[in-house]
Amino acid sequence: MDPGSDDALLRSVASGDAAALSRLYERYSGALFGYLHQLAGDRMTAEEILQDTMLAVWRSAGGFEGRSKVTTWLFGVARRQAHNRLRGRSAPEPAGADLPDRPDQGTGPEDVAIAAAGGTPVAAAINRLPAHHRDVIALVFVAGLPLADVAEVLAIPVGTVKSRLYHARAAVAAALTAQEVPE
Repeated sequence: MDPGSDDALLRSVASGDAAALSRLYERYSGALFGYLHQLAGDRMTAEEILQDTMLAVWRSAGGFEGRSKVTTWLFGVARRQAHNRLRGRSAPEPAGADLPDRPDQGTGPEDVAIAAAGGTPVAAAINRLPAHHRDVIALVFVAGLPLADVAEVLAIPVGTVKSRLYHARAAVAAALTAQEVPE
């Protein structure tokens, strides 16, 4: 197995290798932060949850059984940390102009579009979606996970991910049409 693979890094983290944790952080912090920022609605909270996530990874890496990809396991840990932190809080407020300042780990077109949408009608429409739709949007478009990985992170069937993504897109499009904003 490649010593730089995600599985090898996580095994090294489990054995107490802080450098391996740093490499995992470097590899995934951008995508994790983008996802957490979408969930939390503000940069500071997202940064705190990201740190909570990495601490949880440090503490629980030994419990990784390899039944999933390391990527989906990391996003699952991040999602649990976010829900623990945000429990009882109202829905996130629309993201402000600080969204483009998130760590750049090779931004793709979806990242650029979502970053540019901060504070726009698109961001407002996304933030009005139910939490289960925002989760899917954030994992697909911000984190860039394939639908099968999103299904694993959320512990739902791929068909449900597709359905939620379809309904989320339709709701955003309807909100933009109602505001007469070009799609």
